Amino acid sequence: MREFVVIDLGIISHSDADNIMRDMQQKRIADDITDTLLVCEHEEIVTVGPRARNDGIFAPEGYDTSPVDRGGGLTWHGPGQLVLYPIFKWNLEGESNVKAIISLIEEWVINTLSKFGLNARRDERMQGVWIGENKICSIGLSFLRWTSRHGLTINCDTPPGRVEMVSGCGLGTDTTTSLSALGYNISRNSILDKLLEDTSALSRILLENE
Repeated sequence: MREFVVIDLGIISHSDADNIMRDMQQKRIADDITDTLLVCEHEEIVTVGPRARNDGIFAPEGYDTSPVDRGGGLTWHGPGQLVLYPIFKWNLEGESNVKAIISLIEEWVINTLSKFGLNARRDERMQGVWIGENKICSIGLSFLRWTSRHGLTINCDTPPGRVEMVSGCGLGTDTTTSLSALGYNISRNSILDKLLEDTSALSRILLENE
């Protein structure tokens, strides 16, 4: 059974959040802190994972970028997106490999969206969560001694056209989109509240706002 703290970082640059993640990952490895879920929203930036760098995939003109060491390719961040970074030591039953951990996170998001009447799904070709043929949740983690950094994004009410122009994880433009673009008026905070109610995969929560 997992007990974890939730810390809301508010609106924060990706670079500042990355510094916090790196520090907390080391503290979690040393057992100086318990499992912690960081919640935030970023100023607009496209993070570039090793897959995109290796394949020569670039963000469109007009987007600031930053290299990252999590799995995956390009990921858009910006207003109207819910970002969750689990600084977890993955050592419970059913968490024996990266695929199993990603599956737990996908199931958490799918179960949450079902509470709003949305039929979300996995796509076996790549990690993340989809509604129909559109990807609305991206997942990319980095591990050190089975303690994670980075995490997942859910596109709730993002500025029209911004996330759609980014070819995330080798997908075509317009494949990744937001709930609002699909016609669903569900706020970021509503989704966060439901995520934190459903802890079947992630267990008991202690809430802390900073």
